[in-house]
Amino acid sequence: MFLLPCSALALLLLICLALEPPPRQPSPSNPAFRLFQREFLLGYLPALAADWLQGPLLFQLLQRRGFLRSQIAALYSCGFASNVAFGLVSGVFVDRLGRKKSCLLSSGLCSVSCLLQLSQDFGALAAGRVLAGLGTSLLFSAFESWYIHEHLERHDFPAEWIPNTFSRVALWNSGLAVAAGLVAELLAEGLALGAVAPFLVAVPFLALSGIFAGKNWDENYGKSRPCSKACGEGLRGLLSDPRALLLGLVQALVDSILLIFAFLWTPVLEPHGIPLGIAFSGFTAASAAGSALFRRGVTGRLRLQPLRLLPGSILLLALALLVLALPMPLPPTVDFLAVLVLQLSCGIYFPTMAFLRHRLERGGDTAGGVRWLRLPFGLGVSLVLPALPWDPAGIGRVCGAAALAALVALGAAGGILGTSQGDEGLRVGDEGLLEGDTGE
Repeated sequence: MFLLPCSALALLLLICLALEPPPRQPSPSNPAFRLFQREFLLGYLPALAADWLQGPLLFQLLQRRGFLRSQIAALYSCGFASNVAFGLVSGVFVDRLGRKKSCLLSSGLCSVSCLLQLSQDFGALAAGRVLAGLGTSLLFSAFESWYIHEHLERHDFPAEWIPNTFSRVALWNSGLAVAAGLVAELLAEGLALGAVAPFLVAVPFLALSGIFAGKNWDENYGKSRPCSKACGEGLRGLLSDPRALLLGLVQALVDSILLIFAFLWTPVLEPHGIPLGIAFSGFTAASAAGSALFRRGVTGRLRLQPLRLLPGSILLLALALLVLALPMPLPPTVDFLAVLVLQLSCGIYFPTMAFLRHRLERGGDTAGGVRWLRLPFGLGVSLVLPALPWDPAGIGRVCGAAALAALVALGAAGGILGTSQGDEGLRVGDEGLLEGDTGE
């Protein structure tokens, strides 16, 4: 089963290249900005590379250590729960501790987590997953917060230049994700170093990130405010607009489905003999293709609107899960294509969600409220995951339950569409996507 994932990966990469629209505006040529941008990328990209290296073979590593699937699910749950719970207060924590220190802490926590994968003790591995959840939460909050503050406050560069940096981050991140799967496969199977090898290779990348940031970045802090006040403001912002509440519900449901999928994809594909590292690269390429489809569809001749793409992407997600839930053995090609379609739908969903959240906030802050919604769903998945049946029939039932959750999210997305007709603020006009609409 080597040819199938390799062919799919090559095709998806060609699709990405063909669909990627040209930049909306030329890159700034200011030498000081280019130097500052380069310093940020040199500190951030190694940490992203290390994060991706930990994804492809975690399940396989734990399985080869002799753990039961229920035990592996419990270890995954430790990481999920710590990430979701800490995400509720991560913004306030980063602002108080200092964003540079938080970046260094992220690298340190993830490094210890990777080294703990050498252990065969369940408690040590559980601690490693908890640290990984905390470090990942910091990774996706501290680095970008540090950059935005430095860009605007210390260097006084125009805000219009920020998307240039984050579009570069998105492009590099996609490439690193694809490369991580291939490197993991090469290390574990090609060089016969075992499934723990990608985790050990991630440690030097984390060290590079931490050392570079520690030497070259200045410290900055956010506003000091009580955690309860920050969370309360976000929750009030979410409840002030029914559409924002529905959007938060959609995000919480889809995030929970993807938590389940992060555990599920290996048991689905491994029995078919599909190389997991190459499959992982195919997933990330499918997600990148979905994002390219979003940008091409919204800015090209079709002028597709994100309000309609949101339910469309969730419907695609539900259909992929329903295929995986069919109560019959499926050919390897069908299972693999269903997983690729699921990832393609995610590639469309994430920029669509970013666009709608950006437009609905309109100067407010609903992110804290969304974290409140994610908390019960994420913790619920973490508690239930170890108790679920993981035989083939059980996996089908889990996929069926996830498909039902996707259909509930589809209903909420339909509610947003129905209550937003005529709202020009949620439409992409003739000028195309505006700066910050998709987080790039």
